[in-house]
Amino acid sequence: MKAYFTQLFNYDRYANHLILDALISANSTPKAVQTMGHLLAAQQIWFSRCTGGPPAGMALWPDITVDSIGEIIDNNHTAWVAYLDTLMPADFERIIYYKTFQGTDFESKLVDVLSHVINHGTHHRGQIGALIKLAGTETLPSTDYILYVRNL
Repeated sequence: MKAYFTQLFNYDRYANHLILDALISANSTPKAVQTMGHLLAAQQIWFSRCTGGPPAGMALWPDITVDSIGEIIDNNHTAWVAYLDTLMPADFERIIYYKTFQGTDFESKLVDVLSHVINHGTHHRGQIGALIKLAGTETLPSTDYILYVRNL
């Protein structure tokens, strides 16, 4: 399972950089940049929850610039892959206890949290693509997972 999630997080970094390139080359809207900031902040928040570390310093919807996104993508990826590397097979069934921003207590299996982080990114990259298209960009990069694995 470790190798599988490592591959998914590698894909996530790849797809995030493709979307970043589209944000840079397009007339990106503030909402598209803000959504990318949210995607990355959520990764940091979930990372803190999984590792038991201090809460992430970013707001859930941070005010970021396009220039800062690439470094955040790479830092998030490095942290997640290093964390995955420490896990043993049984760890994926471990329960993660956390509070939502509204203060509600929840618990989820680590495997479900990891799946959520990847799916959350895919969801928001789709939204960002739609925002970029609405702003006038004709062609978007293909961020499909299957295309990524075909090129491995």
